[in-house]
Amino acid sequence: MTCQQLLKASTDCLGKMNLEEYFERIGFHGSFDELDLATLKLIHKQHVMSVPFENLSIHCGEKNVMDLDAAFNKIVRRGRGGWCLDNNFLFGWVLREMGYDTTSLGSRVFDHSLNDFGPLDSHFINKVVIDGKAYITDVSFGTSFQLWEPLELVSGMDQPQAAGVFRLLDQGEMWVLEKTGRKPEVLNPEFAKSSLVKRNETNQIYCFTLVPREAEHFLEINHKLQNETSLFTNKSICSLQAPTGFRALIGWTYGEVTYKPDEGVDVFDIRKIMDDEIEQILLEKFNIKLQNKLQPVKTSHTAHSEILHIHVWKLIRNL
Repeated sequence: MTCQQLLKASTDCLGKMNLEEYFERIGFHGSFDELDLATLKLIHKQHVMSVPFENLSIHCGEKNVMDLDAAFNKIVRRGRGGWCLDNNFLFGWVLREMGYDTTSLGSRVFDHSLNDFGPLDSHFINKVVIDGKAYITDVSFGTSFQLWEPLELVSGMDQPQAAGVFRLLDQGEMWVLEKTGRKPEVLNPEFAKSSLVKRNETNQIYCFTLVPREAEHFLEINHKLQNETSLFTNKSICSLQAPTGFRALIGWTYGEVTYKPDEGVDVFDIRKIMDDEIEQILLEKFNIKLQNKLQPVKTSHTAHSEILHIHVWKLIRNL
């Protein structure tokens, strides 16, 4: 069935979630008569190229709620992005509506300050089974750790993608996702000598089990991620994948990263921006127009610029 046929056949009244609006949002105009891996790869990639990973609502005086209708309206109808509790929640619904065998899972993100995975399932992902093979989909991690395509759930197999080589490791009670990246080439001298720039290493991203999780499982973490001590409430984050890499606006720092796998490097073009540039950058680089004024960083721009610098590029590449 094509998207046009689906549109004609739809009996959903205006206001209800429907696949054709989602497909229009991500620019998918193909057929999904065959619920195959090729179609899954295509919609996964088009989602990450069209829908930013972002937490801007929190910095516009709004709350993020764990609600599928709210996620659909924000992402599809308002042209916004979201974090994993929006994007992957919505993507799981899309896959089920299409007919894919889909199970939602929870994952614990690696915390470098603890040198261990966090204690709670703070990241929402989905598992899809096609012809007896399982795949992990994740359209909302952002920056250089963002998957462009699903990963086959096979232990120890290198799975190269644009951002680097991803690997899933079966460690008995849990699975671990890791990524081996390339060397960073930083164009701006202000950032080039940062001690945070780590060279050509493998990073653990998150761990997960195969226990199915419903939306209710994430209600507590949705609340915790919006409390005063959370990084998400202390600075705004907006990241979008691009055909040659990704772009990101985090607090008052804007960067564009170009992947150059043939040269073994990722080129980082990073600069600080002023308040009066934010609205234009959001519109031109992320196709986002906010209804309320954005406060990028909770604390003072000047007093905390060094803290911002540190946290920004930890998020960008886990540097």
